Amino acid sequence: MSSDLSIVLLSLQIAGLAMAIVIPSGIATAWLLARKRFRGRFVLEAITTLPLALPPVLVGFVLLWATGSNSWPGRAVNSLFGVDIVFTWVAAAIAAAVVAFPLSVRAFTSAIAGVDSRLEVAARGLGAGPLRVFFTITMPLAYRGILAGVLLGFVRAFSEFGATIVIAGNIPGRTQTVPSAIFTRISTGDDDAVWRLAIVSVVIAVAALATHNYLLRRSDREPERVSS
Repeated sequence: MSSDLSIVLLSLQIAGLAMAIVIPSGIATAWLLARKRFRGRFVLEAITTLPLALPPVLVGFVLLWATGSNSWPGRAVNSLFGVDIVFTWVAAAIAAAVVAFPLSVRAFTSAIAGVDSRLEVAARGLGAGPLRVFFTITMPLAYRGILAGVLLGFVRAFSEFGATIVIAGNIPGRTQTVPSAIFTRISTGDDDAVWRLAIVSVVIAVAALATHNYLLRRSDREPERVSS
C-alpha cells in the first residue's frame, strides 16, 4: 500500500510540473490563435495539435532524441547542472506536458475567443496597456474556461503512458507513474494492486472531469447573465 501511495504522489507531482509548463505556454499560444491573424498561423495550429495525431510512443521517441545526451538541449542541461534529463521524473513531466498541451490549448483558445473583444478595445482606448488588458479584462472573463483546460490537461498528464515510458522509463521510485505501474502489475499478475491503482485513477479522473464540465456550464451561462 505504501508503494502504491508513493506511485500516486509521484504521478501527481509529474502532472503538476507538466501543467506548470503547459499553463503559461498554452495561454500564450491560445491568445495568439484567438486574437491574432498572421502568416504561419496554420503552422502554429498544426504543431499545437500534432501530439494528438501522433502515436504517444513516437512523441516519446522524438522527445528522447531531442533531450538525449547527443542533442544540444541534453548537452546544455548536462553542462549546466551535471545531470541528464532522460530517465528522470522531470523527463516524465516533459512528456506529460507535451501530450496534455493540445487539449489545454483548445480549451484556453475557446475561453479567450469567448471574451467580447470590444471590452478589450475599450480598455485600450482608455489607456490600458496590452498586459493590463489581458490580466484585468481577458483573464477574469475567461478564467472558468481556462481552469477547465487546466483540469483537462492535468487528467491527461496524470494518465500519460506511451511517451513517458520511452523518455523516462518505468523505474520504481523514480519514474514509475500510475499507468506504468498498472502495466507492470498486469504483467506480473498482481490484480489486487491493479484494481487499487485503477480505483485511484478513476476517482481523480471523475473529480477533475466533473469540475471541468461544471466550469464549462458556468462559462456558457455567463454570457446570458451579462446580456440580460
